[in-house]
Amino acid sequence: MNTRNPTGRLASQLRPIGVETGVNRYAEGSVLIKAGHTHVLCTASIDETVPAWMVGRGTGWITAEYSMLPRATHTRGKRDREKISGRTQEIQRLIGRALRAMINLKALGERSIMIDCDVLQADGGTRTASITGASIALTIAINELLKSGKIPGKALSDVIVDTVSAISVGLKGGEVLVDLDYNEDSSCDVDMNFVITGKSMLVEVQGTAEKQSFSKQQLNEMTDGAFGACESIRRIQVGSLQKFGVDLQ
Repeated sequence: MNTRNPTGRLASQLRPIGVETGVNRYAEGSVLIKAGHTHVLCTASIDETVPAWMVGRGTGWITAEYSMLPRATHTRGKRDREKISGRTQEIQRLIGRALRAMINLKALGERSIMIDCDVLQADGGTRTASITGASIALTIAINELLKSGKIPGKALSDVIVDTVSAISVGLKGGEVLVDLDYNEDSSCDVDMNFVITGKSMLVEVQGTAEKQSFSKQQLNEMTDGAFGACESIRRIQVGSLQKFGVDLQ
């Protein structure tokens, strides 16, 4: 398989991924995830209430907020002060849907966990890195709930039914590229995002023909690339949690 210039990565190769847990002393769960030059701080905060429309249902809720620091990109961007942009709303909802796929909300009880994903530096794949990092932060927060006895009679596996990760995949010149950086993302013929659980179940697929349409065979090739990448990411997630003292096995 061809290498990618100027990085020299193989077409199927992930950018270097670094995960640092416990980076925020106040949040119940926190992770700094680095996917190449994309760096995202993910925190999980526990709230012993649920939205008004969920009161009395005996189930919990997971929701997310996403933001990008003004100088996370090549030029300074404006903060979302008065009105959240459509892109930000889309990403927040995507993160929330992805994380709810890994949780038994009934076992969580009537409480909410708010995930904050703040992009410190962006070089493509900010939404996918946010999901991957937030999954780890959420797991740590739920483990803290269990350790404190706030979810009595439950094991970690009763609440967390799976892991979840995400990856970007593109098609450029007929070749499938996995884990796109900004330059690749902005020049690809096709751009896709996959959200996949540790049990190899799809949560969401986003795909757009940016410059040219693509065939079913090419879609299958991009899907295969995404599944292979997310298998590798899951091993990183599980390993980082083990180092923090949380065992998902």
